[in-house]
Amino acid sequence: MAVARVTEIIAGSKKSFQDAIEDGIDRANKTLKNVEGAWIKDQSIILDKGKIKEYRVVMKVTFVLDD
Repeated sequence: MAVARVTEIIAGSKKSFQDAIEDGIDRANKTLKNVEGAWIKDQSIILDKGKIKEYRVVMKVTFVLDD
């Protein structure tokens, strides 16, 4: 039986929420082994003088622990 762990990460992008998600998953895969899935907990935007400066996502990433 596999044992998994969930960690929360925050990722940002100047382009879009989709780009922030992809950047976050790419970064998680560089640090964590056996990434199996993720779900988006929250989305937000950072504004600068009324214009969107950054798209941010908070995601929960699930990875399976080694035996």
